[in-house]
Amino acid sequence: MIARQLARPTIPAAGAIRRKAMTKYQSIVLTGASSGIGRALAEAVAARGRHLLLIARNEDRLAEAATAAQARGAEVETATVDVTDRAGMLQLLRDFDGRHPVDLILANAGVSAGLEPGQMPEAEGVSYRLAQINYLGMLNSVEPLLPAMIARGRGRIALMASLAGLRPHPDMPSYSATKAAVRAWGTAMRGAMRSHGIGVTVINPGFVTSPMANRHHGFKPFEIPADAAAERILHGLAEDKPLITFPWPLALLIWLGNRMPPGLSDLAVKGFRADIAPED
Repeated sequence: MIARQLARPTIPAAGAIRRKAMTKYQSIVLTGASSGIGRALAEAVAARGRHLLLIARNEDRLAEAATAAQARGAEVETATVDVTDRAGMLQLLRDFDGRHPVDLILANAGVSAGLEPGQMPEAEGVSYRLAQINYLGMLNSVEPLLPAMIARGRGRIALMASLAGLRPHPDMPSYSATKAAVRAWGTAMRGAMRSHGIGVTVINPGFVTSPMANRHHGFKPFEIPADAAAERILHGLAEDKPLITFPWPLALLIWLGNRMPPGLSDLAVKGFRADIAPED
């Protein structure tokens, strides 16, 4: 008698499945690509035959991100244009889209700030600067691409908001407000763009290890590495999720806190008190 051994079917790893689902995105624009989540995303979305436009302000770190993405086979272009430069972003994005019609825009660029020492209000001009970068910079990253994406009837817009936009942080009022604005705009555009065949995803991460998080001196529950955050984002984008929110325990606490009376909610959030160091 000859014994026969049946071959077990090969089951692709979860990461491989996600990357296969991401093949619908062959031309990708990513802002804030030089550090933190953006740097991790630059490498995570890179693949052979994919065209990437990586945008950031720090030329040296941006070059490192481009090298890592190229090592994975992607064709990479970089630009050190500030997202607050409306005219510069318009020209850059429309030129790239003309050569490589954009399937996915990841509007990730953003900065944080907090109260002055002694719980004093943010310095004059801080709120304006954060609004310029976090909200208007997001618009400058998306609006130039909308006409062409609508004409093609396809594509996805992914906006980096924050859990701070779901429950504003008392020590980071302007950051919280700008991320809430990103979330609100993305939520509204999700319904507006559906009939044009364009998907919109709002990303609400919690604490992610990054230069920005390193300036946050306080309780940072469920903090995860940037590459783990990028994988979660990739997973959500591969499944066309309208919302990508993590970590779920912290999101659940925020959901519960928002249903408390205001006084109790304010008391509960005191446990997250933090000092935000100035940018270098």
